[in-house]
Amino acid sequence: MITVASIPHAHVYVTGSIPAGDSVRVLTDPAPSVDAPAGQWWPPRFLEPEYLATRIHEIDVLHIHFGFEHFTPAQLTDVVELLGRHGTALVLTVHDLHNPHVADNTEHRRRLDVLVPAADVVLTLTEGAAREIEQTWNVSAIVVPHPHIVPLELVGAARPVRDRAVVGIHAKSLRANLDPESVLPAVIAAAASVDADVRLDIDDNMFDPSSHAYAPDAAERLLAFRRFPNVDVRVHARFDDDQFVDYLSDIDVSVLPYRFGTHSGWMEACRDVGTRVVAPSLGHYRDQFDCDTYEFGDDDSVRAAVVAAVAAASAPFDGTALRRERTAEQAAVRATHEAVYTSVATMAVSA
Repeated sequence: MITVASIPHAHVYVTGSIPAGDSVRVLTDPAPSVDAPAGQWWPPRFLEPEYLATRIHEIDVLHIHFGFEHFTPAQLTDVVELLGRHGTALVLTVHDLHNPHVADNTEHRRRLDVLVPAADVVLTLTEGAAREIEQTWNVSAIVVPHPHIVPLELVGAARPVRDRAVVGIHAKSLRANLDPESVLPAVIAAAASVDADVRLDIDDNMFDPSSHAYAPDAAERLLAFRRFPNVDVRVHARFDDDQFVDYLSDIDVSVLPYRFGTHSGWMEACRDVGTRVVAPSLGHYRDQFDCDTYEFGDDDSVRAAVVAAVAAASAPFDGTALRRERTAEQAAVRATHEAVYTSVATMAVSA
């Protein structure tokens, strides 16, 4: 059996990619060394060189997905050197070439400068991202598509029938790459032109002075969009998993107001329930699957994409075919991960 320390383990992408059967064992996330709410896995202890050293002998493969932004390039270099001394393989999945949580990507790239060349195998989600990795680091990445996010039994469920299409934008807590204010006027105009409604959701922690997301001025500006007759503004706590699925089923089109980024799990959840996506042309969002795209900052392209997405959302939805596709896709993703783990563990033993 191959033992993998996945960073993290408790993440929907990771749990959807873990090989079936008993050939691979994935360790659970150690509790963080700082005070953290129950269930929080970050900062990941397996990237603390001192902690990793205490468990390195039980690990065949260290697989990094997320969380390394909590560590300096020097600390990551120490991790890489520790793995090398003990013959432990390193696998890296590059989800984000531009960290969506920070506008200045310099430090994220410095961390990738350590990890990408050091990895025994690099994975990524799209052909576009693989080309960028090849061009930047001269490293070939294996492309593995994103597995389903919505529980498989809910993938492809029948969609509700509505008299008017609903175009959704979720501001969440205004993560660094989210800029709904910039696209909302064009989205509202486009929706009105095709007799569709707009739903704008805002997480309530933007109004909470004790929250790290507290941004009352921005929140009030978003609330002001309720002056438009076709706009429904809703403020609420962050959705749990069931509420998130319900939300995506309650809209027909989801507009992603991203100023920068690489890939999107949100898109994959939309795909699972048949919600049409409008994404910016930057990053590699449009490489994940077919969607309507716009140029950020170009209102005409926003309007055209929304109009096209509303029209596409009216087409019949074949949920049965989608569920079959997602089931087969997950099996392929798991098989790829099993093959990678087997290959790098074998190389590490023979080295």
